[in-house]
Amino acid sequence: TAGDSPLFSQTETSKQQTLSNMDEQYDVIVCGTGLTECIISGMLSVDGMKVLHIDRNDYYGAESASLQLGQLFERFNRGEPPAALGASREYDIDLVPKFLMADGKLVRILKHLKVTRYLDFMLVDGSYVTKSGKVQKVPSTAGEALKSDLMGFFQKRKCKNFFTYCQEWEATDPKTHDKFDVLRSSVRQLYEKFDLSEDTIDFVGHAVALFTDESY
Repeated sequence: TAGDSPLFSQTETSKQQTLSNMDEQYDVIVCGTGLTECIISGMLSVDGMKVLHIDRNDYYGAESASLQLGQLFERFNRGEPPAALGASREYDIDLVPKFLMADGKLVRILKHLKVTRYLDFMLVDGSYVTKSGKVQKVPSTAGEALKSDLMGFFQKRKCKNFFTYCQEWEATDPKTHDKFDVLRSSVRQLYEKFDLSEDTIDFVGHAVALFTDESY
């Protein structure tokens, strides 16, 4: 597998030099630099193991790579990029855009691996949903919520009360429960407590909680 690594796509002399430099003992050899392989390699390294991490491509990331323009054209057999597009290195194109929940498990793993020393995170500028064939922005401020057509005026007030209840709820403080037992009640009953319509429930489940099915 090492023979497929970009480390070996060199002249014969440099190949021998590279082989000589790599004539070492490793605890683990990880082939491929996709997200899963990188996390495994990082976890093993953090735990003190000596890891050789190789890839047959001349870039990292496998199917989740971020490519320069020349690499992108080569990957899809488009030849050389037009000169009018500028320098290849000025581009950084994601094959698969990465969307991470701010408090998700993957973010905690990346922090543990200390990749935050050379990895930048960006906030999502906005998210969108479709309703009645129209694309609409999911409100992220009070002003946007007032202008949004995703729900009516009265439902907006009820939805705000629902969000406030969820934000202020504390497991150890019964005063925040408002006599609602979350351990013996369903989420459907919580929706009913705040008199949320089906459209509002869909909005909460898909646009806010980001569920891809109806299990919310």
